[in-house]
Amino acid sequence: MSDTTVETLILDLLEWVASGERTYEEAMDAWRTSCPKLPVWEDANDRELVMRAAVNGRWMVRITPLGRACLEERRPARPPGRTGGVAQ
Repeated sequence: MSDTTVETLILDLLEWVASGERTYEEAMDAWRTSCPKLPVWEDANDRELVMRAAVNGRWMVRITPLGRACLEERRPARPPGRTGGVAQ
């Protein structure tokens, strides 16, 4: 796998975490891998792009300010009403 593949998957992870509350268990089910060539979860943690936080006795996964900045820089939000495609 190339570094660009892992980078793209890290951005996918950041979008997924930012889109709503996620438990640590959900994150591990979706993103943990034993493949040494796809260290998406591990790299995101090592770079401090995501974090775990205890909330009401449960571990939740959250995007960090650094992770949000990375996501906004690499995948800026589209303006409201714009979904891509050809302009009419």
